[in-house]
Amino acid sequence: MAKKLVIKVTAGADAPERCSQAFTVAAVAVASGVEVSLWLTGESSWFALPGRAAEFELPHAAPLPDLIDSILAAGRITLCTQCAARREITEKDVLEGVRIAGAQVFVQEAMADGTQALVY
Repeated sequence: MAKKLVIKVTAGADAPERCSQAFTVAAVAVASGVEVSLWLTGESSWFALPGRAAEFELPHAAPLPDLIDSILAAGRITLCTQCAARREITEKDVLEGVRIAGAQVFVQEAMADGTQALVY
């Protein structure tokens, strides 16, 4: 089993099931003691902003704000630099605990020994 899980979520409200699956897997992994790094890219970038996750609805899915809270409690959430710039999101705009970083950091995390990467 990988010591670390890096998850890139590209979907947001445009593909709610895929989006929810990424956050759910990340939260379950954190609860299982796995070191998790969740990357928000594309339409999921909006969930780095306060209040945006509360607007997300998917029947029979855990509330996105709860999943984000559990991930941030013991894992890391990163917003893609380019995705943030395209949406005019800055570090002062994001939820506490969310960082903004680029592809170099993603590749470094994903290629580390003992790491499994998933993309949703």
